[in-house]
Amino acid sequence: MGRFSCVLAASLLGLMLVLPLDVAAAAELQALGGGAMAAPIKQMVAQFESSSAHKIAFRLGTTPELIKLATSGGPFDFGLVPREVYADAAARARFGSEAPINIARVGLGVAVRSGSPKPDISTPEALKHTLLKAKSIATIPASAAGAQVLATFARLGIADEMKAKTKAQQGPPQVVAAVAQGEAELGVFLVNVLTAPGLDVVGPFPKEIQQEVVFAAALAASPKEADAAKAFISYLLTPAATAIIKATGMTPGG
Repeated sequence: MGRFSCVLAASLLGLMLVLPLDVAAAAELQALGGGAMAAPIKQMVAQFESSSAHKIAFRLGTTPELIKLATSGGPFDFGLVPREVYADAAARARFGSEAPINIARVGLGVAVRSGSPKPDISTPEALKHTLLKAKSIATIPASAAGAQVLATFARLGIADEMKAKTKAQQGPPQVVAAVAQGEAELGVFLVNVLTAPGLDVVGPFPKEIQQEVVFAAALAASPKEADAAKAFISYLLTPAATAIIKATGMTPGG
């Protein structure tokens, strides 16, 4: 074998030894995420991927959708979902034994179409009056936040009156679109979702009746890419991730 052939063979052998290690280091993560966290998740994934070899594909949804995905939607490596998902016994069984880690929380609020007058919601009584006066509201009853909205209606004693006014939406983008396009007079949902082009946020619910949705991260019971998933969950607690959470209208931790 000539000198050139020997060098080429040695080079090819070196590539064969190195490439499998690089491929192994570049994990393709599958994750479940709360739909209301779409904005911060997008930014955090981009930041994490730019500083690592890993890629993450999130499937987003409401609480019922996430429970269904966890129990029958195929394998996943970790979740960043409302705590209500973990409260479902069947869904909880698909996650590891360690307690979920609180990552972000956000409260409920009200928004109107951009340029519209902002009603008074400064007190529980003022909010009640505004809701009763509104011709229609957009929210997502089939979600953790939506359930809290309905519970607030009940607490204010207007549950029956609000049934006819409520225009149920499938997800956060639809809530924003319904209000921005004038299909609903008010958007009543998580404040970070309502902070969107086409809407003006009136404000959060009064503190006396405010409720928050807490999003927590947990490893799946049988993750394919456990180390990479743990690395992303650890990243969620860093100052860089915390800054994104704050910038998108949420509060870090729980």
